[in-house]
Amino acid sequence: MAEKLKIISLGGLNEIGKNLTVYEYGGDIVVVDVGMGFPDDDMYGIDVVIPDVSYLIKNQNKIRGIFLTHGHEDHIGALPYVLRDVNAPIYATGMTAGLVKLKLEEHRLLDKVKMITCEAGDVVKAGKFSVEFIRVNHSIADAVAFAIKCPVGTCIHTGDFKIDPTPVQGGMIDLARLGQLGNEGVLALLADSTNVERPGYNHTERSVGASFDALFRGCQERIIVTTFASNVDRMQQIIDVAARYGRKVVVTGRSMENAMRVSAELGYMNIPEGVVVDPAKIKTLPKDKVCIVTTGSQGETMSALSRMAFSTHRQVDIMPGDRIIISASAIPGNESAIGNVVNELCRKGADVVNERSLPLHVSGHACQEELKIIHALVKPRFFIPVHGEQRMLQRHAALAREMGMPGENVIISDIGRVIELSRDSAKLAGTVTAGQVFVDGYGVGDVGSAVLRDRRHLAQDGMLAVVMAMSGEDGALVSGPDIITRGFIYVKESEELMDELRRVAAEAIFHIDSRYATDWSAVKSAVKSELSEYLYKKTKRSPMILPVIMEV
Repeated sequence: MAEKLKIISLGGLNEIGKNLTVYEYGGDIVVVDVGMGFPDDDMYGIDVVIPDVSYLIKNQNKIRGIFLTHGHEDHIGALPYVLRDVNAPIYATGMTAGLVKLKLEEHRLLDKVKMITCEAGDVVKAGKFSVEFIRVNHSIADAVAFAIKCPVGTCIHTGDFKIDPTPVQGGMIDLARLGQLGNEGVLALLADSTNVERPGYNHTERSVGASFDALFRGCQERIIVTTFASNVDRMQQIIDVAARYGRKVVVTGRSMENAMRVSAELGYMNIPEGVVVDPAKIKTLPKDKVCIVTTGSQGETMSALSRMAFSTHRQVDIMPGDRIIISASAIPGNESAIGNVVNELCRKGADVVNERSLPLHVSGHACQEELKIIHALVKPRFFIPVHGEQRMLQRHAALAREMGMPGENVIISDIGRVIELSRDSAKLAGTVTAGQVFVDGYGVGDVGSAVLRDRRHLAQDGMLAVVMAMSGEDGALVSGPDIITRGFIYVKESEELMDELRRVAAEAIFHIDSRYATDWSAVKSAVKSELSEYLYKKTKRSPMILPVIMEV
């Protein structure tokens, strides 16, 4: 029986972010992207979410390489955590490799990992696979798609992409090569679904430059621009327009400083001599000669723009008249955080300009007509939509059917599902371990659903601790019960309720069968049950109750 190609997504389906796709054939595995996701609002204390890579750890000896499409966090962010357990060479283009090296240096992993820098057009042999790098356009330099070949056939994995005929730097997406592969025969296309709900074509990145020019021209106030740290082309346009109008540029925000340093060192940015200055010089320059480029376009609490808005930034205070340009669109879920920052900026008298006023942002993801062009060029036998929530995957599947693809040749998968492909068939076949792993501080995976459930309970209802000293001989109450509360009620304002709670706890202990008087788990259970029932009747609240017994 002929060996089949398996494609398994461990992240990036039915969600935005956390992208990780496994291609497996004949005892060999290649991994495409190792991304992270951001925590939901109810994931209290969680810093980042990464894919569960148990399957890769179990099959480590089969992994021939990790291939990265581009340097955004949702495609490279989980690498430092995954590389603790999975050792494999990493193949990436120059800009992506530069950003990954920074990340691995921070986690002291750089010396342990083999990194190979590639260019568009390169072909890498990885076991029974060969992986070809194909240039695409995106909102970060050096983005690529992959043509992944094995004896079963060729799969095109687009990564994040759009079609930009006039990119700020680098060439246009290599449509000719995609068409050539389509003519040779493509088994499966796995394409980015992020913008599939938007009709028409995306705008070119250069269109944002014209908006910047209009906002800088004639402005006598200080200008502060916030955008995504990794959008090197956008930063280049900001620096160019600032230089054109005689402004010095100050870059603030660690991720943005890192991205600019890497891109300048690798030649992806051209910074005119003397234009970028140290943040310490801000106060010595006239306000009409200053342009501050900063992080914080998504309202992140610790970002530079947020700290400026709430007056905790060490070097920049917002002044009345400051023109603040938000050159980014809100990532779904971040609208409230962005609104809070904008409100605070307006309260300080700043003039806030966003994409509602002018075209200040273009997406890095293909809209419907661009996706159709890729489908038409590649002419795949099977289509697997990736990188999107369920509605996006469904819409992308419908778009493929609209273009004449048979419905049975379109496969919507889920994380952990195995897709088996032969030359003329594709089917869902079983599952592997997959899901979310939470990173909290230095801990990776030690915060599970039970801990999150407790955190939600504490956040919603608070806690109440009952402290009792009891005799180890006969279970008699020696002292207490004492009540300590956090996030429930303020004790000094509720002495009467506290007295009642002490009484209820003491009665619960008194009524315990003498046979179980020193069975501390039974005592705790009885106290917890009585207090819980009483509190709900009295207050309609259910705080977390923690009985603590000191045996004397």
